Amino acid sequence: MTTGKQSPPTRREALKLFFFLPLGSLLAACSRALGMNPSVSADPTATSSSLLQPAPLATATTAVVLPPTPQCGDDDDDPTPAQTEGPYYTPNTPERTSLLEAGLEGILLTVTGQVLSTDCQPLSAVLIDFWHCDSNGIYDNAGYTLRGHQFTDENGHYSLETKLPGLYPGRTRHIHVKVQAPNQAVLTTQLYFPDEPANATDGIFDPRLVMDLTESSPGLKGAFDFVLQF
Repeated sequence: MTTGKQSPPTRREALKLFFFLPLGSLLAACSRALGMNPSVSADPTATSSSLLQPAPLATATTAVVLPPTPQCGDDDDDPTPAQTEGPYYTPNTPERTSLLEAGLEGILLTVTGQVLSTDCQPLSAVLIDFWHCDSNGIYDNAGYTLRGHQFTDENGHYSLETKLPGLYPGRTRHIHVKVQAPNQAVLTTQLYFPDEPANATDGIFDPRLVMDLTESSPGLKGAFDFVLQF
């Protein structure tokens, strides 16, 4: 039996509303949820101040207040998935935030992000070890070209300056990573690039490990946050 009284939407339902409703419907729904009169937006002469005037409420119980969306994490969050180490890992890499060297070809790539716990707390002094092939798809297995480790700062941030890796035979474009918080187990994984044709045919590729990638001047900027579970 229904009473005609609607329960406030859950955060998951609110997110679905945001992503799947057309813009017009979304604005109207948000206006209703905040107790505003959606009809005022139809008046092209309405000022910005008039758009912010709430509509009269029939009763105090008719207002629907959406819970605030947290800045980090929700019930669907999972730790960063692990992946294979691959055949070309070299231990004891130099500590450095830039892998650039004289004569190294390719497009400049900067990757930044944070290392967080599953309860969204930044983790400091986390070891992050990066390695990848050069622009021709070749790994340096004799030295430390395009290999290096660093530690997150007090706010869990890291920053890597390198060159865009090429395509290793049989694989899509990727960067290998090891992440280890102090006195914790090592997470070995890989980072991927969006819109790579070989993503569809790479048997190891995981869409959860795709970086956000934007063009910058010069080069490209990638972003990825690692989430560790203890």
